[in-house]
Amino acid sequence: MEYLRKPLMTLPHLWKPLVCARHRCCSKLAPPRDGKTTVGPSFRDFIKGVSVHRTRAAAEEDSDSHAYLSEDLLVGNSRKVYFETYGCQMNVNDTEIAWSILQRKGYLRTVDLREADVVLLVTCSIREKAEQTIWNRLRQLTAMKKRRLKSHTPMKIGILGCMAERLKTELLEREKLVDLLAGPDAYRDLPRLLAVADGGLQASNVLLSLEETYADVMPVHHAPQGNAAFVSIMRGCDNMCSYCIVPFTRGRERSRPVHSVLEEVRMLSDQGVKEVTLLGQNVNSYRDTSEKQFCSSDPTKLSPGFNTVYRAKQGGLRFSDLLDRVSRIDPDMRIRFTSPHPKDFPDEVLHLIAERGNICNQIHLPAQSGSSEVLKAMRRGYTREAYLHLVGNIKRIIPEASLSSDFISGFCGETEEDHQQTLSLIREVGYNVGFLFAYSMRKKTNAAHRLRDDVPPEEKRRRLEECIAAFREEAAKVNAALIGSTQLVLVEGESKRSAEDLCGRTDGNMKVIFPKEDVAVQPSALDTASVHAGDYVLVKILSSSSQSLRGRALSHSSLSDTPKDGELLQRPRLADLVTSEATRTLAPSLQ
Repeated sequence: MEYLRKPLMTLPHLWKPLVCARHRCCSKLAPPRDGKTTVGPSFRDFIKGVSVHRTRAAAEEDSDSHAYLSEDLLVGNSRKVYFETYGCQMNVNDTEIAWSILQRKGYLRTVDLREADVVLLVTCSIREKAEQTIWNRLRQLTAMKKRRLKSHTPMKIGILGCMAERLKTELLEREKLVDLLAGPDAYRDLPRLLAVADGGLQASNVLLSLEETYADVMPVHHAPQGNAAFVSIMRGCDNMCSYCIVPFTRGRERSRPVHSVLEEVRMLSDQGVKEVTLLGQNVNSYRDTSEKQFCSSDPTKLSPGFNTVYRAKQGGLRFSDLLDRVSRIDPDMRIRFTSPHPKDFPDEVLHLIAERGNICNQIHLPAQSGSSEVLKAMRRGYTREAYLHLVGNIKRIIPEASLSSDFISGFCGETEEDHQQTLSLIREVGYNVGFLFAYSMRKKTNAAHRLRDDVPPEEKRRRLEECIAAFREEAAKVNAALIGSTQLVLVEGESKRSAEDLCGRTDGNMKVIFPKEDVAVQPSALDTASVHAGDYVLVKILSSSSQSLRGRALSHSSLSDTPKDGELLQRPRLADLVTSEATRTLAPSLQ
């Protein structure tokens, strides 16, 4: 990972000398607009007043008061920014953070690409197909940009996120399709990067950080109907799975201070948000060491039979502590989290989920493979047997839990026997959602250095299709088993297929469609009221398909009125909680 790089600068006459260099990577800067030759600051100007013992807060203060550019060049002047977001939920949250930073500087946001002065693509590098989608989109945008070159405000195109870090050379030098790049830890630098791009030069900051969590940046949430939101609690990953590019594009693990997370969740609760999803590349490895009282010599606990490639970590306020505090803020707000790693599910986390009515019983448990040999090659830190032991533990502590997972078909060295073991695991566990992909090797990963991508593409496709078929087969059985049950559904809005229907999700994250009609204001009440997005309703399941459940709403309800133990709801066994949502491939999860 690249954490340090020598800056290369040419400073115009209108810029102030730098006193404290917070931005450790600077691109070429615009030449003086009057054409005169000027002399930039000396080395002494760069180090004046800087102490290696300075606090981060002091550095932030200096960076604002002694910026590279004058303030009038950093403001947006009502220029319109258009965002396109690709990939995982973390990229959705990154979009909200980037927009919060630009909004403060006077930029406006547009949902109409034709109006945009700045187009920013928040990108994903987890698979080759995801990157190819971005390349194709960049060529379309470049053609649009050329048609606007004579306009008063030429369009600027930027790449944010993982692809910016991984393919910086290709994007800036070889293809020359973008004006600016900002890695996942460089969103604070966006106003400067845009100012540089306005000068006609390319700008880049893709340095990774050991500290950046954007804890002081309140994201501007743009969830559908404003009823659900993502809250980032940690960034980066230390697991170093052999197939995964995330540690190289997002850096090492660091957790956001607990007070910052709680403040954001309280704000969302005050705004009426009904569901919050806690986010992280390895969300349940959360470990806040920002306060002295959190630090101790106690090692972090792992699931039995699991291990890590890194040395055991000590102290810190753990995920179970954070989940406990978040769930107490609003008993009528659902709490989800993604994407966890199976190694970080000690019993205290499972018992907390079982106890709290507003922590959803859905657990994402990425398996990646059902073969112990392949898991070893993937450096996952567990065997098939350890994984199944964890599944059994979850079912024992949370009998109503529904499980989702990730699987990779055709990893390096995977045999037909390994593939069959994956199929048997899918059928044995009973997942309700699955994210399934054919393996694509990524540069920088351990697999790229040490393994051979020896499974032919056609074989990968066949195995992937068989895994998807296994999910669909189980889904058809399970959805039929739900007919006749009553489910508590959080309404998301109108169904995409019909304005006459509403759509929502159960505690187990299963999609439910039902007619738009007035229902009782509460169970057994005679008064009725219409149903809107953000309402909780009890829905009787009447039929099922390979894609969703269908039913009819009975009455309005709430989390506090619905017992966690299922006395009101007629819930099936865990093995019956699989839906055809398992075949969704809208976006990969974070692990």
